[in-house]
Amino acid sequence: MKHRRQLLIMAPWLGLGLAAAGPLQAAPSSREDQPEASPQWLKVRASLFGQRPITPATPEQLQLDAPVRAEDAAVVPIAVRSRLPTTGDQRLEKLWLLIDNNPSPVAAVFTLAPGSGQADIETRVRIDEYTHVRAVAQMSDGRLLMATRWLKASGGCSAPPGKDPAAAQASLGRMRLKVEGEPQPGKPVLAQLMVSHPNSSGLAMDQLTRHYIPAHFVRRIDITYAGQPVLSADLDISISENPNLRFWFVPQGAGELKAEVVDNQDLQFRSSLQLQPARAL
Repeated sequence: MKHRRQLLIMAPWLGLGLAAAGPLQAAPSSREDQPEASPQWLKVRASLFGQRPITPATPEQLQLDAPVRAEDAAVVPIAVRSRLPTTGDQRLEKLWLLIDNNPSPVAAVFTLAPGSGQADIETRVRIDEYTHVRAVAQMSDGRLLMATRWLKASGGCSAPPGKDPAAAQASLGRMRLKVEGEPQPGKPVLAQLMVSHPNSSGLAMDQLTRHYIPAHFVRRIDITYAGQPVLSADLDISISENPNLRFWFVPQGAGELKAEVVDNQDLQFRSSLQLQPARAL
């Protein structure tokens, strides 16, 4: 229980008081047909957004793509897709990825720089029990929009690592950064960042020692192009082993696509890719 109580306060932006002294009591689970009545969501909502109104998003504005029932609760693919503008006075500027029933419900907070071209983000997460997953978008005028999806999976946060610990340590911090297709100036380009990292939740037990594996996870990713910000992500234990992030950006000319990663032990890793966008004929 000690390890679980420690993990419940890992996301300092929550301030939910979930790690109070005394035995940890299980909160009532969410019901699929009552997404707004989830007790976990009510706590997260109050902590992050206070009394600000949150409007249900239309599918054209914002939607979540994820399997209804995950094959592997420790590696659940999830995508936030949006057609909200990325430029102008009413652009999308921040996205929260929230998992109600996870020990740390705030899986990720993405901050998008102006002009990213397309506000679609894909990653992989752990799911601890059947839960509502939410994407909350903040517009530059302060409006909040939300898409919600019910997801069936359990045990992902305490699942044993998929890689031998020695091999995981040997490859720690190796990164791959790539783009799809031939980049062209002024047009959105899909990019992918892959990071070799155990992203240990602190809830998984070493099957040999019977001790909990200490939490060790990527907590921050910053993406820039030609020295200008593209995307930043504040992450927590809900992101799967070997974090994988797909995102869009708009190159205006030749430049360096650069990723900087910091984990909760303050280890830093960097990767870059030099691009020379070709103009369409």
